[in-house]
Amino acid sequence: MQPSLPLLHFAFRLPTHASGSACLSQWVFHHLIIPLLQGFLLHIFFFFFIPFFFLSPILCCGYLPFFYHLRVADMLSGVRVLRCVTGVAQAAFPDATPATASSTASCTDSSAASSGCASAKRGLRPLYLDMQSTTPLDPRVLDRMLPYMTEQYGNPHSRTHSYGWAAEAAVEKARAQVADLIGANAKGIIFTSGATESNNIAIKGVANYNKGVKNHVVTLQTEHKCVLDSCRYLEMDGFEVTYLPVEKNGLVNLQKLDEAIRPTTALVSCMYVNNEIGVIQPIREIGEICKRKKVFFHTDAAQALGKVPIDVELDNIDLMSLSSHKVYGPKGCGALYMRRRPRVRVRSPISGGGQERGVRSGTVATPLVVGFGAACEIAKQEMARDTQRITRLSARLLDGLKRRLSHITVNGDIEKRYPGNLNISIACVEGESLLMGMKSVALSSGSACTSASLEPSYVLRALGIDAENAHTSIRFGIGRFTTEREIDVTIEECVRTVERLREMSPLWDLLQEGKGLSDVEWR
Repeated sequence: MQPSLPLLHFAFRLPTHASGSACLSQWVFHHLIIPLLQGFLLHIFFFFFIPFFFLSPILCCGYLPFFYHLRVADMLSGVRVLRCVTGVAQAAFPDATPATASSTASCTDSSAASSGCASAKRGLRPLYLDMQSTTPLDPRVLDRMLPYMTEQYGNPHSRTHSYGWAAEAAVEKARAQVADLIGANAKGIIFTSGATESNNIAIKGVANYNKGVKNHVVTLQTEHKCVLDSCRYLEMDGFEVTYLPVEKNGLVNLQKLDEAIRPTTALVSCMYVNNEIGVIQPIREIGEICKRKKVFFHTDAAQALGKVPIDVELDNIDLMSLSSHKVYGPKGCGALYMRRRPRVRVRSPISGGGQERGVRSGTVATPLVVGFGAACEIAKQEMARDTQRITRLSARLLDGLKRRLSHITVNGDIEKRYPGNLNISIACVEGESLLMGMKSVALSSGSACTSASLEPSYVLRALGIDAENAHTSIRFGIGRFTTEREIDVTIEECVRTVERLREMSPLWDLLQEGKGLSDVEWR
């Protein structure tokens, strides 16, 4: 389904044909000036042309203020929609910069790709290459969501009137769209607030339901923080947890996993695509091991949804955590897939009205769920094309950096990885310093959930990388709306910043003299 013409007009035309002030003046003219004139003429009509109509003063005094109020409210809501759609268009289509922004700087010299020039061309907004933290909302997704924010605002659990019926139908359609993307039965999809909540329900729910019979959980040292924290919570509650190490390439050793499963093991939890280094775990093989040993298998697929093909039946997945904002959908929405045959049972940590089959009580946010479903539908249609583009752009970025900079290492397996996640270590350059130097490019040095910590990445440490080299890592996130021009600008900015930082580093001088960093005595 294509987005409606008015929204397409805003999303594609608005940033290029007029400045924000010009658009605002048009809204004021059409939604305030004209309605006020109409009301004034109506007022004159009542008082002068129908004087015998004795109710005219009452009608005018009562109607006109209400009329003005409606038009002013309409104008304000229009301004809000204008700002919202303009922001989405700029985020989703970075090349469609406003005329006022592009006219502020004429970058015609050799420094066209420098940070200042790039920022001027983009209206002082940095390039966005942090797709693992979040993705921009696809304008087509917003188009599907808007009616359920303004017109179809019913509660999907209210089944006594048409508003509730319409909302419920929209939620069930979204449920089917999410299920279709992962090859699941729609009845197995439970909507949540995000992957963090889904992980908590899956891990704690399965463990607590089987408490007293099975009290052991297996997971990896490289899992997302919410998975590790959920397992630590279970340890405080008397459960035993095995944190399996990974190989130097970030992949789990299947034999060690097989050996770690006990007769008392209730659950194995393993991330599908790692959020920091992008490696893809052998999910199908892990699922076969768990099925053979009759252990429930949970995977955090927040970074895999819409990026790699998923089939819960072929992969023998019992529980799967999903996130909307990682697949160009709205934030604040996610899902938990739960197998129905054989049925997976959990003890829900939330008490309430019993919505979502009693697993996750609380009113479902219809606009967010509709957006999530639309994002999944678009992802299924465009996954192959997106993957091809992203693979090409990732290779362009890595080749460009390696061609101009030495001592660059890719963290994680170079083959079994999602190409949109490029995590590299640059010798003698701290990742945090590089991030601060590249102000015109939005990047990350690791998980957004732990970015406030200055400790080295526990994921990289699990790969056997020492603390000093773990501090030199940086993550490039490439997505659906990333362009070749953005990749080229990023290469130029990264090379310029790295060269400047290396000039100030005494370790770089030692490395140039042929001394390895391992020979340096760190203090």
